[in-house]
Amino acid sequence: MRYHIWTEGCQMNVADSSRLSRALDSIGLSVTSDVNQADLIILNTCVVRQSAEDRALGRLNSLKPLKLAKPNLMIGLMGCLIGVHGNPALEKRFPWVDIFAAPSDPEPFLRALEDRLQHDSSEAWRKQVDEVLDDEFGLRLEEAHAVSENLPIVLGCSHACAYCVIPGKRGKEQSRNPKKILQEAKSLVAGGARELVLLGQIVDRFGLELEGSYHLPQLLADLSEIPDLRRLRFLTSHPNWMSDELIDAVAVLPKVMPHIEVPIQAGDDEILRMMRRGYTNSQYRDLVARIRERIPGVSIGTDIIVGFPGESEVAFMKTYDTLAELKLDVAHLARYSPRPGTYSARFLADDVPAEEKMRRFRALEDLQKEVVGNLNAAYLDQSVPVLFEGKPKNRWRGRTPTNRLVFVETDQDLWGQELDVRIRWTGPWSLLGEIQDQV
Repeated sequence: MRYHIWTEGCQMNVADSSRLSRALDSIGLSVTSDVNQADLIILNTCVVRQSAEDRALGRLNSLKPLKLAKPNLMIGLMGCLIGVHGNPALEKRFPWVDIFAAPSDPEPFLRALEDRLQHDSSEAWRKQVDEVLDDEFGLRLEEAHAVSENLPIVLGCSHACAYCVIPGKRGKEQSRNPKKILQEAKSLVAGGARELVLLGQIVDRFGLELEGSYHLPQLLADLSEIPDLRRLRFLTSHPNWMSDELIDAVAVLPKVMPHIEVPIQAGDDEILRMMRRGYTNSQYRDLVARIRERIPGVSIGTDIIVGFPGESEVAFMKTYDTLAELKLDVAHLARYSPRPGTYSARFLADDVPAEEKMRRFRALEDLQKEVVGNLNAAYLDQSVPVLFEGKPKNRWRGRTPTNRLVFVETDQDLWGQELDVRIRWTGPWSLLGEIQDQV
């Protein structure tokens, strides 16, 4: 029996799909990249933006003819479109979907397969399914893994920014057991992973609701002790919980890469207040200054939403000016779209026209292209360590410690290697180089 998983959205969704894939593999299914050859099709969905939800619904509708042609085909829907509380209206709207599952929950798929494959549902088979579910993220020591693997450490979120649907879709914040995280990290590295990316909606809050004082800095230190692990990253941070202790951990632990994702979302204090972010523009600038002072050469990424309710041209220009002055290495840009159930959708008018949102989006996009192009130009003729992750088409792809994308053309097998690369060309989104010993 073959399965196909389509994933939309954040790295947490990617991690959830990987977990489900491992669970399906462990009970004897095989993956296929051809949706037409699959006996089980799974859509892992995102609803953070309306565009993401529209893509998921469009993909779901496109599967109806395939289901009609293959009645035995199983179709499953999971992720934030379902949410932790389920979505009865969606089940009624799409009767050709067989399985509905909350984020990070493979159990409905395994139980449905147990019912479908009754001739294989021996007591031993059911015991195997139970073991897979007990093994929280479905990891096995003998499995091969990607060079860079996502490892969730905080599930859900309790902060409830005005625009964000995540608390209602993924549930309240819950830090995972540190012992399980360390066990899974060792398993991933034993299977070939050389970089781990620790995930959380607010990853800095890891451990804050647990007993004791074991928090993200301590976890980073313990993970750094894994012998064959080369690199550690974490995302996404929140300005309110980016502590000096955490900044110091990045500064002193060699395996923790000097790249921090800490969103500002807007540059205007009134918009930040309405977003319920809990900090001011000045406080964010101070944080960036502290990070740069403590971690020389650090790269900083941010998120920005344009067109939030009440954002005037003056307010937008404060965001523009902040991005221009701080010269951050990455800016993930989005146009505001009201999400059902959020504070802003219920109580604030979506009063910025769509064309104006797009104009502001393009203005920041052009600005950031210039900023990053100038930052990357400094890498020209420099030698930088690159961890290689794969070979799309005819070029090897890897990343620098500051998370810059580097491509190299070579006949060598670079998979999983960390090598010095001499940069020969720079652009705003990537770098091209040569392996140092070939120069």
